[in-house]
Amino acid sequence: MKEKKTVLVTWDFTTVSENAFLHALKIARSVDNTIRLVHIIKDGDESVVKAANEKLKEKTDELTKIYNVPIESVLLKGSIFNEISKYSSDNEDVVMVVMGTHGIKGKQKYFGSAALKVVIGSTIPFVIVQNPPEEKDRISDVVFPIDFKSENKEKLYWAIYMGKYFNAKIHLFKSPVTDKSLSKKVKVNLNFAIRFLIQNNIDYEIHTSVKSGNFAKKMMTFSRGIKADMIIITTTKHITFLDYIFGAPEQYIMANGSRIPVMVVNPKASFAKMGQFMFGR
Repeated sequence: MKEKKTVLVTWDFTTVSENAFLHALKIARSVDNTIRLVHIIKDGDESVVKAANEKLKEKTDELTKIYNVPIESVLLKGSIFNEISKYSSDNEDVVMVVMGTHGIKGKQKYFGSAALKVVIGSTIPFVIVQNPPEEKDRISDVVFPIDFKSENKEKLYWAIYMGKYFNAKIHLFKSPVTDKSLSKKVKVNLNFAIRFLIQNNIDYEIHTSVKSGNFAKKMMTFSRGIKADMIIITTTKHITFLDYIFGAPEQYIMANGSRIPVMVVNPKASFAKMGQFMFGR
């Protein structure tokens, strides 16, 4: 019997959390996963917790009735910047987290994207969304940026996941590196990705950014051009306070103006976990 898995949805009773739910619904229906809403309150006594639980249960029952799918819910107490990643990492049934975001606004431009702060530390990938999902049957075009970093290999598992379960085409978007040493690393990463995509019978195309410059911006321009359904990226491996202040590239991709959903994979996950998908089983 196939083990049931769970797609977690961050829920705060706002429009962006409803958008996240609709994306999770699309994913869960395709792979027969359970959906679990997770709502966080900062603090409060027993009466506050009880009221929050009742409100969450009422919404869970409502969504279950409307969409005719099994939906669970859980109430956590603490900071969203800690509890979401901790809960998702501690529960082995959770395969991914879908979270809505308003983008980078106001003080977040100086103190970092709130979404990035939530994602950092999790061993489970986050799918960051802004709008409701497109009216398409499936996720069909996924952009996979290739650069010289070793973390490229760690997000490959999820490209294969999208290819296997959603029949998505993977668009390998290669960085135009001129430095010989870095260019060699890009080529190694590209060949590694191609090898496992072929081994798993995943459809793919290779694209190269022909001009130098800001790779993230050029990748976003390309993604808009093909009307991508998702972009898969990794976080900065050793992110620091300065990255939050001056902007790690991923926080701007996550809050992209085209509002394309972004799957964010932390480079902390063990490459060994990829076995089931990476080797065509």
